[in-house]
Amino acid sequence: MTRLSVLLLAALALLPAPAAAQVFPLFDSHIHYSRPDWDAYTPERILSILAKAGVRRALVSSTPDDGTLKLYEKAPAGIVPSLRPYRTRDDMGSWPRDPAVGAYVEERLKRGIYRAIGEMHFGVADVPAPVVKQFAALAADRTLFLWCHIDDATVEAMLKTYPGVKILWAHAGMSAPAARVAELVSRYPMLWVELALRTDVASGGTLDPEWRALFVRHPDRFLIGTDTWVTSRWESVGAASDAVQVWLRQLPRDVAEQIAWKNGERLFPPP
Repeated sequence: MTRLSVLLLAALALLPAPAAAQVFPLFDSHIHYSRPDWDAYTPERILSILAKAGVRRALVSSTPDDGTLKLYEKAPAGIVPSLRPYRTRDDMGSWPRDPAVGAYVEERLKRGIYRAIGEMHFGVADVPAPVVKQFAALAADRTLFLWCHIDDATVEAMLKTYPGVKILWAHAGMSAPAARVAELVSRYPMLWVELALRTDVASGGTLDPEWRALFVRHPDRFLIGTDTWVTSRWESVGAASDAVQVWLRQLPRDVAEQIAWKNGERLFPPP
């Protein structure tokens, strides 16, 4: 070995080791463990998948609700139960005007463990429907969130019609642009937004400048999520969480920590 090589190696040894990439603990605000999942994945396996993905706690709703209870019974510290109004998938389109669904939800809420009602799908014409009105009253009375899979017109109608109710907006409306989300978040203090499936936030792994500016401006109003809406999605939980970690690292650390897990802990504190 030449003297130059020795000097180069000595110089390299003095360089600081590259810092490990920041990995944030996660509060996943969009998980389901519905009937088709039960045969494929035991509750223990589900909890293992979440743990390996860095998820410390998760907001869970299921069709039927028994799936959520299966996970909650195994890990009450890590599972935040939300009561989905669907007894079966057949309820998805009819629940806003079905008094039997309203009675079902009122009875289940007696367990006293639920922190939200939803995730539930509906449209702007359903906002004044009797069961939506019933759920809004229940949420206001019991300080629960309404977790709503709705578009931007519907979420604004909900916020105007039921101004005292906390709304968790699933998927940021699926397709609402950052400018529209910013408008709604700025206008309505009872709106929080989860970002499950919004890969456009960081297309190709690079955080979109408009979304970044919105997160920095309102770091306390956003949560991350995965959405295990079909059984096969459980195989993607780790990859989806890794993708979120990539764009979280492109934010100021205090902002990233709020979106990654602190907002979830604040909104759904451990019992």
